[in-house]
Amino acid sequence: VPSRQIVERQPRMLDFRVEYRDRNVDVVLEDSSTVGDIKHILENELQIPASKMLLKGWKTGDVDDSTVLKSLHLPKNNSLYVLTPDLPPPSSSHSGALQESLNQNFMLIVTHREVQREYNLNFSGSSTIQEMTLAVSGLTFPCHRLTVGRRSSPVQTREQSEEQCTDVHMVSDSDGDDFEDATEFGVDDGEMFGVASSALRKSPMSKSYNELGLYSRGEGREVYGDCHPVYFIGSLEAAFQEAFYGKARDRKLLAIYLHHDESVLTNVFCSQMLCAESIVSYLSQNFITWAWDMTKEANRARFLTMCTRHFGSVVAQTIRTQKTDQFPLFLIIMGKRSSNEVLNVIQGNTTVDELMMRLMAAMEIFSAQQQEDIKDEDEREARENVKREQDEAYRISLEADRAKREAQEREMAEQFRLEQIRKEQEEEREAIRLSLEQSLPPEPKEESTESVSKLRIRMPSGEFFERRFLASSKLQVVFDFVASKGYPWEEYKLLGTFPRRDVTQLDPNKSLLEVKLYPQETLFLEAKE
Repeated sequence: VPSRQIVERQPRMLDFRVEYRDRNVDVVLEDSSTVGDIKHILENELQIPASKMLLKGWKTGDVDDSTVLKSLHLPKNNSLYVLTPDLPPPSSSHSGALQESLNQNFMLIVTHREVQREYNLNFSGSSTIQEMTLAVSGLTFPCHRLTVGRRSSPVQTREQSEEQCTDVHMVSDSDGDDFEDATEFGVDDGEMFGVASSALRKSPMSKSYNELGLYSRGEGREVYGDCHPVYFIGSLEAAFQEAFYGKARDRKLLAIYLHHDESVLTNVFCSQMLCAESIVSYLSQNFITWAWDMTKEANRARFLTMCTRHFGSVVAQTIRTQKTDQFPLFLIIMGKRSSNEVLNVIQGNTTVDELMMRLMAAMEIFSAQQQEDIKDEDEREARENVKREQDEAYRISLEADRAKREAQEREMAEQFRLEQIRKEQEEEREAIRLSLEQSLPPEPKEESTESVSKLRIRMPSGEFFERRFLASSKLQVVFDFVASKGYPWEEYKLLGTFPRRDVTQLDPNKSLLEVKLYPQETLFLEAKE
């Protein structure tokens, strides 16, 4: 049945927001469903037996589990609430600890005896085994080891054997814990083993679509053999992620196998089509394959809700209208930018050749789309690479500019520091010069009756200055006079002419008369080395 088939009459979909204590559950159903269908979905979501629920909030009075929603004339959006008077309310401390356990992740290490394989599976504490969540199941946290294998059955006649399913036994490493019928490795919406465990624990196909082998009716491996598809372990959303959201070159089509245990076509489809070597090989190379059991009504309603959410109401209606004997179904899904497109819905009444042709036809459509996606992705990556190179060049340029600016700022700061030091030194020298100038004794007059020495001093610039000193004045006074003119004796030498001598080497406490700078003398200044 093509997915694009136009359905003349679409069912009216109703949305329910159901409140229970501190939880809200969203349920989407068609108006032909019953109140009991809502309770079955809530039973899986809330882990509360449907028989213990009182579903309240209806606008009309007489409502029971068999009431058809259409007869209630409900609006599109509805709000309900659940009461459980027969169940004790959880204590706050227990509720907090339980909530913490529900949020924890458990690692289940499952060993399959027959094929000697080991599987490492991660589940949240809210995932379920039959009707229990992992958080309250007594499993060891954070890691728990399980062993799975076929359990031998009593000797039966062939007719009895054909009516009984092969059982799969799982043994836990907890003391006394025995997990049976927990062989489904797919997960969706928080439920372990691919579907709601409460709905599957009596279904033969609850043991059929996993990596351990395709077991169903009859004698299990003897009927279907070792050649079987490898089903994706995880939720439907995780399968989408694996198939559609990687690199364009790595993307694949998604094949959803919808099993129905009561269909007369199931046994033939599984053994002759689904387990054909050519089909298994083609699926393995080109598809991500995921499975779901539609046998139980609650499971069927739940998948239709997921289908409406992910593929739209038309596809959901197409599957809803399929009769039991038209199952199993194979949905071929292609991921697109804005939505997921159902390319084909393949019914169970097909042949290996027809199934292969339809898979190949879907692959042709997918390959054309994939090539466009690869081209777009390569062009986008090329643009991103150019942009990254430009950004890197711009970053390097900015880094170079910043380094240059910082170097200039450091240089300017160093120049400013040196200038400050120079100014401070000049100010200090000027203060010393003024202090020396003020401390000099007054210059004696020419007509002084005391002995006066007249000194003529030549500066490095070639200019001269003259001054009279008392002959009794100390040589230090001459040094102070020269320093007051800006030539400190620590930096300059004062040299005599005849005889040539370094006056600054003489005792500064001796008088001018004693050092023979009387009555007159010509001296010149020279910078010290």
